[in-house]
Amino acid sequence: MSETLMEVKHLKKYFDTPKGMLHAVDDVTFSIGKGKTMGVVGESGCGKSTLGRTLIHLYESTDGQIIFKGEDITHVGKHKMHKLREQMQIIFQDPFASLNPRMTVEETIREPLELTGKFKKGELQDETDRIMEMVGMDERLRYAYPHELDGGRRQRVGIGRALALNPAFVVCDEPVSALDVSIQAQVLNLLQDLQEKSGVTYMFVTHDLSVVKHISDNICVMYLGQLVETTTSKELFENPRHPYTKALLSAIPSVDIHNKKERIILQGEIVSPIEPKPGCRFAARCPYAAEKCREPQKLQEISRDHFVSCCRLGEIN
Repeated sequence: MSETLMEVKHLKKYFDTPKGMLHAVDDVTFSIGKGKTMGVVGESGCGKSTLGRTLIHLYESTDGQIIFKGEDITHVGKHKMHKLREQMQIIFQDPFASLNPRMTVEETIREPLELTGKFKKGELQDETDRIMEMVGMDERLRYAYPHELDGGRRQRVGIGRALALNPAFVVCDEPVSALDVSIQAQVLNLLQDLQEKSGVTYMFVTHDLSVVKHISDNICVMYLGQLVETTTSKELFENPRHPYTKALLSAIPSVDIHNKKERIILQGEIVSPIEPKPGCRFAARCPYAAEKCREPQKLQEISRDHFVSCCRLGEIN
């Protein structure tokens, strides 16, 4: 059992809109072990990216607790946040939009090193060279600008910038979804190699279940701001229990033409995340929905480290 690095308790992030409060992240609880990868999956708009950004204070939480290395960092001052930035980083989805078009590869990677003020001039150059080599950037691209690079190399620069200060925790916000399939594999392998060498902990946000199976130790399934199932990667793929998880897994393309799996087509409308009613938010699309699904749902441990939020679990499985 690994040491816990990040613990989240009843975390909420609401956004004020003209029609009411949008519940982007609503009462989320989980923990991530040191050196492990927690995958977060779900449809677009389920709140997975908002969750990641709230953990590292790009958004401030509405309620709940964020505990990092045993310390409550839910509310921190400017000076403390400056220190935390060295320990908590993010790799963005779009490698072109996340890079400054006026800065070269070398300048982009060197910038976080300069901001810490911990390195002398000669050390800065050596450390920049080390990071470029670490993420597989050729020496000849040192003075290249983002528009001169392909997507894979841009993302390598983004990874180098995020890992420059050896952070303990990195949010990977769909880091390969904008890349070609062949390049995706290279970037995923790079992230795993860097994790093995440095012991960094990842929260890997994605909508691609094939990707999350490859890289994650544990997986959280989100639906409209709430966790509906969380367990180990192996257990989720072998024994999915929540109807929404089963529907997601059935949508994974298969190359096996002899054993075609049945695709679960969800019917019904997605409920609004603005001032949602109590009860299961998936009920409007769930084929097993009943009257008691209108009551508030809670994650329950159905087996070791396997939690599911469904009041009809015993009847439908």
